[in-house]
Amino acid sequence: MSKKVKMIFPVPMSDATRPMVEAQLPAGFRRPDIEVEFVGAGRVMTLADSYYDMAIMEMAVIEAGMRAEAEGFDAVCINTVSDSGLAALRARLSIPVLGPGQSAFHVAAMLGHKFSVLTMWKRWFPLYRKTINEYGLGSRLASIRAIDVRPDTEALLSGKEEVVFAKLEAEALRAIDEDGADVIVLGSTTMHQSHAYLAECLPVPVLNPGVVAYKMCELFLDLGLVQSRLAYPAPETFKDEAFSTFSGGGIA
Repeated sequence: MSKKVKMIFPVPMSDATRPMVEAQLPAGFRRPDIEVEFVGAGRVMTLADSYYDMAIMEMAVIEAGMRAEAEGFDAVCINTVSDSGLAALRARLSIPVLGPGQSAFHVAAMLGHKFSVLTMWKRWFPLYRKTINEYGLGSRLASIRAIDVRPDTEALLSGKEEVVFAKLEAEALRAIDEDGADVIVLGSTTMHQSHAYLAECLPVPVLNPGVVAYKMCELFLDLGLVQSRLAYPAPETFKDEAFSTFSGGGIA
């Protein structure tokens, strides 16, 4: 029997953006027995450039995750390295919930001794520090490095490849040579277009977090695993109406 995975992009997607986001999972990465559907969350575009914006994004992702279970999906994959809404959705849902940050950071710790997060701009640093501390991986983090290029949630990296890819390569080499990183983790799922280039030119493994998280969804579904209820106890009462404003309607 086939399974369904909902990939939740943390902001709304336009018709132009959708193909670029969905390109994270080309046909070769998908299985015929698992249906994958991408969806944008909420109605407000945000770059997660502050704790304020992070809170908005988290609420939108939680609402989209609840909707996914109501629609009959078998797993939720949060498509942002911030892992927005991960803990709340694990408490609320009875299906597996995976996030790219947690998945990629732990896989990086399996592949080497120290990993570096390679990202677009320094305003995202608090996202990584928060999750890495929560996951107890601070001792495995070599560094967080940014190229100081403002991210574009509409075009992603398209049209900027010649400049951005070279900057990412140079900063990754500094993380390896100066910080002691032996694994590189891309700091955003919106950076996936750079993965093939960096994996080819860098001397260490490079993790594309959206793909890693999706493959962890496959693993959880194959093994019948779901988050522990002792770690993520369900709420005594559901208050789903509190999230309806983020999509313009209630949970079906």
